[in-house]
Amino acid sequence: MYKADVEIYADTSNYAVMRHPGRENPGSLIQGDSLSILCHAADAVRRELDRGDLEEALGELEYLRELLWGRLEHYQAVLEAHDLALPMGDRLEPDPPLEEYEDDETDL
Repeated sequence: MYKADVEIYADTSNYAVMRHPGRENPGSLIQGDSLSILCHAADAVRRELDRGDLEEALGELEYLRELLWGRLEHYQAVLEAHDLALPMGDRLEPDPPLEEYEDDETDL
């Protein structure tokens, strides 16, 4: 282990954006528990595919996409707020668009 100074552009809980010394572009830090959630979400897609349940696999895949795109959208917004060029060029958008879900809560 060693210690080094990093440039921190956002320290939002679970969504830190920072530039490591020697790197041209900032990165998105993924905490271990968040990384675990992403891995389990990918496993859920695979399990449903193995079972042949394509509808459930699609639902699990949409959940994983929401997690990943949420991170990327935050990353892009942080870089834009600091007038930094996006390393991927233009701002990316999900394609196909993310599924929109209706709120299951009802007014009582």
